Amino acid sequence: MSKINFLIKLKNQGKLELVEPSEELKEAYLRKSESYLNSAKILFQSSHLEESVSMAYYSMYYILSALLFKVGIKCENHSGSIQISKELFGLNIKDILFAKKERIDKQYYIDFHITREDTNRHNQVQNIYEE
Repeated sequence: MSKINFLIKLKNQGKLELVEPSEELKEAYLRKSESYLNSAKILFQSSHLEESVSMAYYSMYYILSALLFKVGIKCENHSGSIQISKELFGLNIKDILFAKKERIDKQYYIDFHITREDTNRHNQVQNIYEE
């Protein structure tokens, strides 16, 4: 399915819509992102590596949500939010797509090996999105 057809499907399902731009929601998602990043760091420091990966991904996702609400877009689909950020804002989505895949792998599956170095990469990627 093409990227545009995917976004049209989300709109038809009510998962993507134009809303009033909201500084309040933007700020709330930025706070949520910061909280999740802090949690990722705490989990990393206490060797809860799988959980740290999930928190780092969600921190990135909440930054995208903040951006979308700032311009008046509500999207209830992770892939849709990521795609919109690329199409509308020209963001390089390689890192967040990698983080999303890793989050899914670490959250739902057990057949993987994870190291502190792998997890630290997720936290470093998150720092890129804060700038």
